[in-house]
Amino acid sequence: MRILVTGSRDWDDAAAIDEAIKDATQGISWHKVTIVVGDCPTGADRLADQWALEREVDVERHRAAWNTYGRAAGPIRNLQMVNCGADLCLAFIRNGSRGASGCADYAEAKGILVRRFTA
Repeated sequence: MRILVTGSRDWDDAAAIDEAIKDATQGISWHKVTIVVGDCPTGADRLADQWALEREVDVERHRAAWNTYGRAAGPIRNLQMVNCGADLCLAFIRNGSRGASGCADYAEAKGILVRRFTA
């Protein structure tokens, strides 16, 4: 199962991420799960990455090419993550984060089930 996790850079609710991923993977062996994240060093990306590492779950990180694309790098990276495919997108959105909301919108347009969590 591939779970794309997107979220605000200032998301700090690790328990919400833990609960959402555990709920999504009930009855699935950890070795069959891959967490797909945007490789941001803060917020939801970091918390999801940390969650996976603590459980020895595979992590697929997608780094934004800020030097190449400037401000467009985030949306480009998000679209690339979605295009790599996922069974589910968990979006952790604080204060209407455009990046996380946009990634969730891309996923929905691609036919990926999206669960949104807000703070």
